[in-house]
Amino acid sequence: MNQIEKYIEEHKDRFIQELFGLIRIPSISSQSEHKADMYKAAEYWKELLLSSGADKAEVFETEGNPVTYAEKIIDPSKPTVLVYSHMDVMPVEPLELWKSPPFEPEIRDGKIWARGADDDKGQAMMQAKAFELMVKTDTLPCNVKFMIEGEEEIGSPNLGKWCEEHKEMLKADVILVSDTTMINPETPTITTGLRGLAYWQVEVTGPNRDLHSGMFGGAVANPINVLSKLIAQMTDENGHITIPGFYDDVLEVSAEERALMAEIPFKLEDYKKALDIDEIAGESGFTTTERTGIRPSFDVCGIWGGYTGEGAKTVLPSKAFAKISSRLVPNQNHEKIAELFKAHFESIAPKTVKVEVTPLHGGQAYVCPIDLPAYRAAEQACLDVFGRRPVPNRSGGSIPIISTFEQILGIKSILMGFGLESDAIHSPNENFPLDQFFKGIQTIPLFYKYYAEMA
Repeated sequence: MNQIEKYIEEHKDRFIQELFGLIRIPSISSQSEHKADMYKAAEYWKELLLSSGADKAEVFETEGNPVTYAEKIIDPSKPTVLVYSHMDVMPVEPLELWKSPPFEPEIRDGKIWARGADDDKGQAMMQAKAFELMVKTDTLPCNVKFMIEGEEEIGSPNLGKWCEEHKEMLKADVILVSDTTMINPETPTITTGLRGLAYWQVEVTGPNRDLHSGMFGGAVANPINVLSKLIAQMTDENGHITIPGFYDDVLEVSAEERALMAEIPFKLEDYKKALDIDEIAGESGFTTTERTGIRPSFDVCGIWGGYTGEGAKTVLPSKAFAKISSRLVPNQNHEKIAELFKAHFESIAPKTVKVEVTPLHGGQAYVCPIDLPAYRAAEQACLDVFGRRPVPNRSGGSIPIISTFEQILGIKSILMGFGLESDAIHSPNENFPLDQFFKGIQTIPLFYKYYAEMA
């Protein structure tokens, strides 16, 4: 047993309890009633990082939720790694689908079950405990800074400005992020690309009040019916998005890169079985991994209106609503796409209703070259722990602030995550395997070791 493994074995129970303390704080950034919980989480991180070995830590205000910053500078002449993660989590509804309360973490079947177990409290805790391990064993080879925000799940609307205001404090050579997934438990994965995001809320208004569907049905436009028809027009029979100009800036991926993507371990039948679906869907001419990695998408994330309570109520509703998102690929500008959708959706609406599209948030896509010293360091660290080189993978997900970091701070990010697709992030029964948690803590110090040697 080497020094890293020995330290983890001696302190693993405490690591879990510290993670459980963090998880028990319901830091849901999208719900205003949890504003105080965001500050509890920020203070928890402050104390945690100080006890883990940071020289200083502070909770900073933004125009929204707080940011916790900490650092340990061992030698200004040495490389500096800036660790980014987030303390906020997604809402937990529908509660009835959880097998255990979402903010009362449990260990079952070798997994931690709770909201935030993976995204991103579990993965962020790996970074903190790996840092502690290096400090306590006197093996920290780099300067380290931590930036833990409270608004990632709502698009990080205030972090860009905060970074602008603290550029000197945040100076670093690379950003290290654990907020992504591995292809499977045996295949370490470094995410080399993230899709961007545009997100809107749509409101369709018909009559000035809810109407009796018998007295008015067939004579007055039903906003839910209209909204459904408008949404259906956004994609064609080939899964192609129909918004004019939507694909103008999409960079086509070369045949060579598509061939490399085809080597990623992926079994379509296992994929369908895990999701309990009979068939896949998407843009014609692309594989499942290409559809989620190198092509944009369009999805309705929520839709509501009228009567949805128990029993029947014959009503023709006054309003209908939808929340809609589009995942974007490199070179697509989320602000341009937001305007294209708004203009198109409102223009094709019939005169029988009024349609208002409100952009909510968005972010740019991100691509990381695989020839960076930091990438090679992550590659070697994963090889040491997992016994095989990691697969470079373009993720279908979005972390909008990553591209903002590059624009504002001029720093590339290495996305070395340890989550799994089966962790059900953003869903009921989110979980994180204990084995993945401890392997992350084991791998991260090796990244620092090799990066210090290569940088």
